[in-house]
Amino acid sequence: MKKVGIVGISGYSGHTALKILLKHPGVRVTYVSANNTQGKVDDIWPDLKGQTALKCTPFDLDKATTSCEVILLAVPHTIAMQLAPDLLKAGLAVIDFSGDYRLKDPEQYQQWYIEEHVDKKNLKKAVYGLPELYREEIKKAKLVSNPGCYPTAALLALAPIGATQGKKITSIIIDAKSGVSGAGRKTVTSMMFCEVNGNFKAYKVLNHQHAPEIDLYLSQVTGKPISVNFVPHLLPINNGILETIYVSLKEKTTAEAVHQIYKKFYKTEPFVRLLNIGQQPEIKHVVGTNYCDIAVSVSQNGKLLVITSVIDNLLKGAAGQAVQNMNLMCGFPETQGLK
Repeated sequence: MKKVGIVGISGYSGHTALKILLKHPGVRVTYVSANNTQGKVDDIWPDLKGQTALKCTPFDLDKATTSCEVILLAVPHTIAMQLAPDLLKAGLAVIDFSGDYRLKDPEQYQQWYIEEHVDKKNLKKAVYGLPELYREEIKKAKLVSNPGCYPTAALLALAPIGATQGKKITSIIIDAKSGVSGAGRKTVTSMMFCEVNGNFKAYKVLNHQHAPEIDLYLSQVTGKPISVNFVPHLLPINNGILETIYVSLKEKTTAEAVHQIYKKFYKTEPFVRLLNIGQQPEIKHVVGTNYCDIAVSVSQNGKLLVITSVIDNLLKGAAGQAVQNMNLMCGFPETQGLK
């Protein structure tokens, strides 16, 4: 039985992680904290009444290190890199939900996240937590950087074609849409009900911090530098991401040929579901699950591949994937607590 703590319990992803772990047969949640909210967890999150007697307190390093073996950092960008070094030094395994350990170049991190990176040593050691691509590395890791929600959907959609046909790709356009919970639990005018309800908009066009993350790991998969054109949109729903990805190819292909590539690539993956040709994934089919549903289509001239990918941004895009990574790090069955 592993003792697990969650830092950042007041946010949506921390809350989702706690809901999963309270039912996980291999762990016991021994510590929860948040600096902006204190008190009984079931007062903070009434849906958990009768499920836990945990109390949320401000972060305390001694309490965290003496009561836990694994820590999930469900905290904002720039905070995780301040906490992780001491937790790792104390021998804990750490899974970071933020973007602090995803980009490997400190200068690139500062460009996209504004602040200087203060933990360059562990930045180099952190393993990117996308199990479908880095499973063996995750099993051996002490620090895992949980992928962003948009990059999870994008990389799972693009990895098979990138790994097998990377040299034939000429351009990639990612048209991505996310529910409002992807922005976190915070008071921002643009996220208010009256602003979002009945509305639909693009934001950070060609300037989102997840674009260099997608570029970095897709380039590793393809074996050549890749730069995607990434445009995110805000959907007037709580959970879910849908990405329509347009891949231009030098040579003709067919939907059947591409479908076989994806079928082989994800044959043994427990959380990737490839739809039949002609079907399209829907957000409502993955909300509340750790699945990523993918469909592929090819234009009549055979040179445009369209990939559609859907996930729940709080599960496969955050807390569910973190538990999947935790299972690998702790030697549990990968799907434990997630199905």
